[in-house]
Amino acid sequence: MNQYDLQARIDEVIDRTLAEKRLVGAVIKVSLDGRLEYSRAAGFANRESNELMQDDTLFRFASVTKPIVSTAALVLVAQGRLRLDDRVDRWLPAFQPRLPNGEPATLTIRHLMTHTAGLTYRFFQEDNGSYERAGVSDGMDQPGITLEENLSRLASVPLLYEPGTEWKYSIATDVLGAVIAKVTDSPLSEAIRSLITEPLGLHDTGFTAVDPERLAAVYINDTPEPRQLQDEGSVAFLQGTAGFRLAPGRAFDESAFPSGGAGMVGSAGDVLKLLETLRLGGAPLLPERLVREMATNQIGELPMLYWPGRGFGLGFTLLKDPIAAGTPESAGTWRMGGTYGHTWFVDPAKKLSVVAFTNTALEGMSGQFTVDLCEAIYKGINK
Repeated sequence: MNQYDLQARIDEVIDRTLAEKRLVGAVIKVSLDGRLEYSRAAGFANRESNELMQDDTLFRFASVTKPIVSTAALVLVAQGRLRLDDRVDRWLPAFQPRLPNGEPATLTIRHLMTHTAGLTYRFFQEDNGSYERAGVSDGMDQPGITLEENLSRLASVPLLYEPGTEWKYSIATDVLGAVIAKVTDSPLSEAIRSLITEPLGLHDTGFTAVDPERLAAVYINDTPEPRQLQDEGSVAFLQGTAGFRLAPGRAFDESAFPSGGAGMVGSAGDVLKLLETLRLGGAPLLPERLVREMATNQIGELPMLYWPGRGFGLGFTLLKDPIAAGTPESAGTWRMGGTYGHTWFVDPAKKLSVVAFTNTALEGMSGQFTVDLCEAIYKGINK
């Protein structure tokens, strides 16, 4: 690998995407075989106040929260305090959603972690869908309710399918967060601090911004350039769905319920440290056997809508077929993103970890930028 070629290829993608006004700002970090081979902060953290993006800029994580909370659950498994096949109602007796036919359902911790629990997200449903009617929060808006109340509303809605029989990306990690809080007998924020962020020294990461001055503004793709989202607003998603409801102010609000699937705030460097910890075997958080299980496809051949060629482990997607997925990543690569504009992946075969955090939804999560960046990195390291 030519390090300068890698840098030039990534720089070209970032510079072009910024020039085309598809992103406002980004922090990109690439680790190869344990070495930080690329790190750059580019563009604006806040365009309107002319604040440049910095290496330690903070971002609203959205679904980047999921691997953190999923890892915390596995720490409890390693400690013998939780089992993957525990019934959810062992820990949350009030959480007993029913099947579509009204019969009781059996949900396990494994169902929650693999998104096979029969749940969905409000933003995946049509306008005025069942979650909307029940007042269920996706964890990114400002509903003014507790986590317990949100789960009560969620449990009032029938499951979409019998747990274990289908895969649907869902609010399940919020339920997992409530389980973690129950097992540890502490608020979820405190549990994540003691189980994950403190042991790893992730000082930038929590359920509210540790330093509001460092928090990036939020932008939504628009023409001729992304528009800033300051107050709660809607963001269109897939055609026929209700779309996202985002409240940027949630990152400052200590009273907002801790969403285990979407509620954390932190830095790109902190997330890279967690990913590298897992890639290298899990110490000091997890034994290697649990990292292997986390990174093993748990859902067999269940189809994953929107993610062809991929399966799902205990908290993130796993690449099964690079050709079907249309990607240069190696089979076995872990990958996820976040609504506010983030993508990350770990390619164990290449000893590669990448975090790409932006302040622009949805380009930074699922736009052409993510494809171009991935291709540039593989061309750079395979040269």
